[in-house]
Order: sequence, then structure tokens, then C-alpha cells
Amino acid sequence: MAIDAESCYRRYGPMVLRRCRALLGDEERAVDAMQDVFVQVLVHRERLEDKGLSSLLYRIATNVCLNRLRSRRRRPEDPDAELLNRIASMDVDTDRRADARTLLTRLFVRQQESTRTIAVMHLLDGMTLEEVAHEVGMSVSGVRKRLRGLRAQLQAMEGP
Repeated sequence: MAIDAESCYRRYGPMVLRRCRALLGDEERAVDAMQDVFVQVLVHRERLEDKGLSSLLYRIATNVCLNRLRSRRRRPEDPDAELLNRIASMDVDTDRRADARTLLTRLFVRQQESTRTIAVMHLLDGMTLEEVAHEVGMSVSGVRKRLRGLRAQLQAMEGP
């Protein structure tokens, strides 16, 4: 039986919007991303079950937002706005921030999308290993192993 997309939107919309806001940091982009999440629900409503729907929506929202962030970095919509945002966010420690951003970009390019999602959920969102494991459909030891590998690779990239 297909899920009722309208009741799903009413029930889970605020949760999805909070997730999108947290990842995108911009209200307008967060609302657009939330709408994209529920468009996917509409498209796939025949295959979706109401069981575990909040977890599924959380994962979809995370993936939609991460994809938008990647796309925006590759093709900024307005180069002048991107430059203004960079200038506005500059502080005294600009070199360290730029170095960190470069290092993270190099690190995540080599990782599976699921590993990036795990890192965001655990390190940025503060979710426990158990919560992350549940959300991504892995064991806690699998999540721990991915994070350990990520840390090891980061240390190797930073050097002695």
C-alpha cells in the first residue's frame, strides 16, 4: 500500500527541514532541499512503507543536501555571491581554514559516499555510533571501522 505523501509531509516536514537547515545553513536552500526530499517520496510512494520512514527521510535529506553542496562547489550559481560569501566569512585565521578545507576535500574525494555520510552524522551532527549505524544500515563495528580508516587516512595526509 502506498504511503500518504501529504500526511508524511505534515508529520515529518519539520524534521526534514531542520536537517536541511543544519547541513545547508541557508533557509531558502533548505526549503528547496526539503521539497526535493518530498518529491522523491511522491515519486516512490508506491514502493515506500510507513515503517522506519523517519530514518529513510533523514537519509534522503542528508543525501540531497550533500549533493547540493557538492554541486554548488563545482558550479556556483552566482560567482559574485560565492566570492562575497567567502569574503564575509574570512577571519584572521584564513590560511588555516583554507588549508583545512583543502585537506578535507582531498580526504573525502577518496571516500565512498556512505563514509562521507557517516562522518557528517557522527562528527558534525553529534550522533552516536549506534544511531549512525541504524541510519546507514551498518553494524556499529562497521561504522567504527570506517571512521577509524578516515582518521588514519587524514593523519597520513597531514604527515608527521
